[in-house]
Amino acid sequence: MKRIFLAIALSLGLSLQAQTPLRTQTFTPNIRTLQIGIENEKYLLPIIELNGSTRLSVRFDEMSHEAHSYSYKVIHCNADWTPSDLSTTEYLSGYTTGNITDYTSSITTTFLYTHYSFLLPNNDMTFKISGNYVVIIYEDNQVDQPIAQACFSIVDPKVGITATVRGNTDTELNGKVQQLDFDVAFNGYSVREPATEIKVFVRQNNRLDNEVRDVKPTYVSNTKLSYTNNKDLIFEGGCDYHRFDISSVYAAGTGVATVRYNQPHYDAFLYDDKIQANKAYIQEMDVNGKYIINLQSTDNDDVEADYMYVNFSLPTNEPFFDGQLYLGGEFNYNLMNDANRLKYDGTEGKYYQSILLKQGGYNYQYWFVPKGERKATTRRVDGSYWQTQNEYTIYVYQRAWGERYDKLIGVKDIE
Repeated sequence: MKRIFLAIALSLGLSLQAQTPLRTQTFTPNIRTLQIGIENEKYLLPIIELNGSTRLSVRFDEMSHEAHSYSYKVIHCNADWTPSDLSTTEYLSGYTTGNITDYTSSITTTFLYTHYSFLLPNNDMTFKISGNYVVIIYEDNQVDQPIAQACFSIVDPKVGITATVRGNTDTELNGKVQQLDFDVAFNGYSVREPATEIKVFVRQNNRLDNEVRDVKPTYVSNTKLSYTNNKDLIFEGGCDYHRFDISSVYAAGTGVATVRYNQPHYDAFLYDDKIQANKAYIQEMDVNGKYIINLQSTDNDDVEADYMYVNFSLPTNEPFFDGQLYLGGEFNYNLMNDANRLKYDGTEGKYYQSILLKQGGYNYQYWFVPKGERKATTRRVDGSYWQTQNEYTIYVYQRAWGERYDKLIGVKDIE
């Protein structure tokens, strides 16, 4: 009876897991600075063309100099990032798994780590079809116990996308929100039933919490889909990201009040942030939440950049009792969890958090999540402004009648 119950529970657990959208994240505390992006590019999203010459670079650190045997596999996903029903032979050519053989130990750092990296596609693995993908990284052939996973997309461009962002919306004029309008032109590409075959997903600054999924067009024709004055495409304008530079331990960079050596590691203390809500918009230079690994006076950031604890501080007279406050940005894969949730010190009268980060330049925002909700807002701390320069990414998928997966037939990035 126990075996039957265990089998049912395991089957139910796998079923529920299969319905959960996959996200870029790590699963063990010894894996840090997981990055996936375009090879030799710093800020581009992990999107490449099918059968193109561009490759993806996957990188991460394991916090020791011990030997580890890491491997990876790639799975194909639907438009909503749940695993598709395709077999590996339907979307991969060559091997279905790979070993990570490119690794180097850190040099003269207070935190020991080993840097691992690999490229996709490669001589052993190439892709047959477009769509969303997730690369699963695991140790000692334990595929069911991943240490990390990273999401990317492969596009086979078939449609044209034109887009604009404006502050004039149906809800307000040049206030706190932005309206995204765009057209998807078929350009002679065959789409028999546009209203049912096409799915469109939109992200703002690669965020997951406010992603718009399967948005419906406001106008449909045989040549294009129009998404104009669509209420689902009204986004909070938000604010420009805060930024700081910890590329040196000898001098405090942008946003850093002081750097201290607290044996055996370094601590970087950022300047206290202030609640800016309802104040006038002030433009700041940012990279829409991204970060870059960088160490001054070296050519090998991957293994010479050190780790240090970065200390954040937001003084307030009292905590927010109606929700939780998080630090938002790519450094935490745009997720909201205990790793970036701020704590409140009643004695000091401030929110605070300390996060172990690799040397470089970072962006972050204060995200407030009201009780009972999943979508974050910047209005509580940083404010929201229609003038903010955000990055919007439009993903256009197609699944015609009888097909078993979502093709990615267009991507548009607009700021």
